[in-house]
Amino acid sequence: MKSGDLVNSSALDFGDAHTPPWAMAYHYGTGLHIEVKGAPDLPREPTLPPQPWVGTKPLNLGSLHGSPPRIINAEKSEFNEDQAACGKLCIRRYEFGAEEDQEWLTLCTEEFLTGHYWALFDGHGGPAAAILAANTLHSCLRRQLEAVVEGIVTTQPPMHLSGHCVCLSDPQFVEEKGIKTKDLVIGALECAFQECDEVIGRELEASCQVGGCTALVAVFLQGKLYVANAGDSRALLVRRDEIRPLSSEFTPETERQRIQQLAFVYPELLAGEFTRLEFPRRLKGDDLGQKVLFRDHYMNGWSYKCVEKSDLKYPLIHGQGRQARLLGTLAVSRGLGDHQLRVLDTNIQLKPFLLSVPEVTVLDMDQLELQEDDVVVMATDGLWDVLSNEQVAWLVRSFLPGNRDDPHRFLELAQMLIRSTQGKEDGPTVQGQVSYDDVSVFVIPLHSQGQGGSGP
Repeated sequence: MKSGDLVNSSALDFGDAHTPPWAMAYHYGTGLHIEVKGAPDLPREPTLPPQPWVGTKPLNLGSLHGSPPRIINAEKSEFNEDQAACGKLCIRRYEFGAEEDQEWLTLCTEEFLTGHYWALFDGHGGPAAAILAANTLHSCLRRQLEAVVEGIVTTQPPMHLSGHCVCLSDPQFVEEKGIKTKDLVIGALECAFQECDEVIGRELEASCQVGGCTALVAVFLQGKLYVANAGDSRALLVRRDEIRPLSSEFTPETERQRIQQLAFVYPELLAGEFTRLEFPRRLKGDDLGQKVLFRDHYMNGWSYKCVEKSDLKYPLIHGQGRQARLLGTLAVSRGLGDHQLRVLDTNIQLKPFLLSVPEVTVLDMDQLELQEDDVVVMATDGLWDVLSNEQVAWLVRSFLPGNRDDPHRFLELAQMLIRSTQGKEDGPTVQGQVSYDDVSVFVIPLHSQGQGGSGP
């Protein structure tokens, strides 16, 4: 995907994914245009003139899905390692078999439930994993939702999907556990990420490819917006009087205790080359025998320990902030892929320390008094490296109210956010701040979504 190109998959009703090619070019038009080899690079210009949103009109979403993703290639690699997908999720139901003990057998051809899907994938180690994820995750999610759709459309999920009660108190057990229909959607997202990760692992191994990607997904279903994140991309709710992060970033620093605990339980993962303990800096020979600050997996605070020779090994987590690295290699602690990733010149794997399971945040749209300028901004870390939540909110609030008659205003806002990362837009950015990473942005308007949820 090249600088300034767009993805537009709104015309696609997501179906089962086939094995995708290794490079894909995105174009305006009726859907994803897939090529076996990469398209020639475009001039490094972050935006194109506003274009009409082409595709089928989404259910209950007004005239726009939101902005198509705006993308700029930082030219770290030949192909943009950021990938994106969006479209309508068409969820069908299974008809129950004739016999009571039969599983759900027949998949109806008609749509039973519809939702909408946006996803950003920030690749590392090449574009292969991000391309696979962009072409696979929505199909995994659709299958997972279809497997539980009967529970999703009920007031309270039944103990047995068939509705059959083995025990008369089954509904009470479900209620006492506090299980809601939203928990089935959360579970479907978690299972879909796991399934997609397994697919990526198999495909990359079979093709002798390497790499991984972060994944940030938003799904609008039955009046709720579900935001699932595995990695360091971010989704931000911006309203007239509210700024609310809808995702957490997963880095070696933010998941330090989980990672250290894994190394404590399975010390063989470090192969004797690393220390799991954290110190304020890399220890030197002169520190031997001295009492220095440290912390372990069970500690939020700090203490002192006498430095031993084993403490001089390279730290499991080293660096601070955006410079923090896991095993001196990776800047994120969750994502898809990286099954073949190893520490340089060793056989030490990083995958055991990585999670593919996302954290899911649920935004109940029916509980919000939505205004027409309320949006969710989804972006890869290249944007957030340069702009804070408050700066993004300032740009949103400065631009949208004065452009309400512009049918392309969400697209243009995404373009403006991209320009801001390149120092090409007046605004609240720190002078001289420029992002040297790939940057991808979705701007999703909430007002039309909140007018009515998709349903059977």
